[in-house]
Amino acid sequence: MIAIILPMSVLNEDPVTDPNENPAAQIAALRELLRHHEYQYYVLDAPTISDAEYDTLMNELKALEAAHPELLTPDSPTQRVGGRPAEGFQKVAHSRPMLSLDNAYNEEELRDWDRRVRELAGNLPVLYVAELKLDGLSLALHYEIDAHGSARLLRGLTRGDGQIGEDVTTNVRTIRSVPLNVSPAKLHDSHLQNSHMDQSEGNARAASTFEVRGEVVMPLASFQKANEERVAAGLAPAANPRNFAAGTLRTLDTKAVAQRRLDFYAYFLILNGEYNPAGQHATLETLTTLGFRVNPHRDTFTTVDQILAFLTKVEEQRDSLGYEIDGVVIKVDAQQTQVRLGYTGRHPRWAIAYKFTARTGITQVREIVVTVGRTGKLTPLAVLIPVVVGGTTITNVGLFNADEVARLGIRPGSWVRVQRAGDVIPNIAGVVIDAEHPEGTGVFEMPTECPVCHTPAEHVEGEVDSYCINVDCPARLAQSLTYFSHRGVMNIEGLGDAMAVQLLDSGLVKSIADLYTLTEEQLLTLERVGKKSAQALLTQIENSKQAGLARLLMGLGISFVGERTAELLAGEFGSMEALENATQEELERVQEVGPKVAASVHDFFQNERNRALIQHLAELGLKMTAEKKQRTTQLEGLTFVLTGTFPTLSREEAKEKIEAAGGKVSGSVSKKTNYVVAGEEAGSKLAKAQELGIPILDEPGLLSLLESAPPA
Repeated sequence: MIAIILPMSVLNEDPVTDPNENPAAQIAALRELLRHHEYQYYVLDAPTISDAEYDTLMNELKALEAAHPELLTPDSPTQRVGGRPAEGFQKVAHSRPMLSLDNAYNEEELRDWDRRVRELAGNLPVLYVAELKLDGLSLALHYEIDAHGSARLLRGLTRGDGQIGEDVTTNVRTIRSVPLNVSPAKLHDSHLQNSHMDQSEGNARAASTFEVRGEVVMPLASFQKANEERVAAGLAPAANPRNFAAGTLRTLDTKAVAQRRLDFYAYFLILNGEYNPAGQHATLETLTTLGFRVNPHRDTFTTVDQILAFLTKVEEQRDSLGYEIDGVVIKVDAQQTQVRLGYTGRHPRWAIAYKFTARTGITQVREIVVTVGRTGKLTPLAVLIPVVVGGTTITNVGLFNADEVARLGIRPGSWVRVQRAGDVIPNIAGVVIDAEHPEGTGVFEMPTECPVCHTPAEHVEGEVDSYCINVDCPARLAQSLTYFSHRGVMNIEGLGDAMAVQLLDSGLVKSIADLYTLTEEQLLTLERVGKKSAQALLTQIENSKQAGLARLLMGLGISFVGERTAELLAGEFGSMEALENATQEELERVQEVGPKVAASVHDFFQNERNRALIQHLAELGLKMTAEKKQRTTQLEGLTFVLTGTFPTLSREEAKEKIEAAGGKVSGSVSKKTNYVVAGEEAGSKLAKAQELGIPILDEPGLLSLLESAPPA
């Protein structure tokens, strides 16, 4: 019996597992508990513990696994993030083709399809299952049932060309709604092993593998957050969640994939190379029992009229779903009927995608103005005669930069076609010129100074964007305050959008530095601010003074400086004063800091207003130092190649340790390679190293080498 004490033990930071249990039992108990809470949070959207409680459980499991590495398994909740494709993404053939669906765009086409289905089905039953057509990318998950009766995630494949996909398992593991392990209890409850028997040798035995297919989507909240971060880093926002999700799933950095919070919705179950014989409706119920996230917006229908009513209902709900859809998929339920209907050359005859009409509209550009973002980026904005697209009135559309304005050929007075990219972000698809829509006659030029504070605009060589680098520019300040107070930056709880607007409108804050001179009396003059909330906010502001150099650098909103770059700069220079006085060449010597970032940081510190702000913040007591990274030369001149996954270090952590000791990490093996560090699932790099006779290290060998001088 494994004793688990929750939730009081978590709240009191006591051990979650019974210390009298052996480590294997403790680890098993924690894993099962964490899987339960992941299911509650990421599949059911019904968490039963706080984030802090979850983190406490996770940290206890990590500590136990670190102390007993022989007990670490790939399906542990601690192993979702940190791996990396051994050699990029390998091509793998699908168990059966992942076919696309034929489309219907109106009622007539849907009725024609229904007629063909019934004619081909003959006397077989025709019951339809309708599901939302999620606008994401298809994924096939392969599971293997082990000797203990658990199903472990074996592989995740993209659709690819339908015949061959790419193995993106390391990234799929970061998707919290993808189970790494399906427990024996869930397999039993789903009757999966009982419903699928292998009779090939005349003996009934439970199958050892199964495959789940579904759709990966990026929730709109995740998409918006990711785009905000891209804009803050000086990058153009992604056009739509679908393409961003697809790009994310093929990113080599698993930490970046995890941060973007993708979701997986299951809709097919494949057993012995065939779809679940119980039918589509039963399949969705089985997938739910197995612990997969299955879209709740689904139903069964017997007539096209019923389906049309469902389509109308879905379109009405479309904007409130929290993720993108572009239609509804209708499938024949019974597998027996599916088999009789069969396939065309490219599509199953038993399924069709009803596509919603595109959301576009034509309107005229009144003028093109320039706005100033949080990082100071100057962005052209088309001010439109209001147009309704997809139920939303659009009056303004961002144009990204001067090059985009020129590419589209937009002028004041132009007629343009407006669409909602991904049904979320409005954009201009192109200029319309015909007899009814004459060409615009106005002229647009990007300003050479900030249109609000009139600071000369800075232009990074080789970049199309221009920036206002005055941190206290009124146009930047409202967004800057909210970002500055974010939990991942200066962590000032209570200073959200509404409070920031009040502070600015009241005149209490005209600069970031003014936050640190606020008094309780001043805060009490604001709406809905009482004594308790005022004291809480002031405490948060005071505590933020100790956030440190890296957090402060992030909060200042320097173009291209996100969390990673801020940490690298802080670790390299150790103080704000050293950064202020660094040359562009010195900045470029910092790991991962290229000419563009170095130029942006250098220009920021050359601005007198920014230097004055930093001086003021220092006088107010903000911590402007960081622990300077101690670099050694013990691995100087040595080149390493990393391959596979390691027991405790991520590939990035191993790389940082090598570079901190003066070594170099290369992506390919050659005769110039001194060492190959190989972990589990090492790929062709290991084989090539063995062929060339290059020394092979495991993780302990690397750590030992880092602790002592390398051999001659």
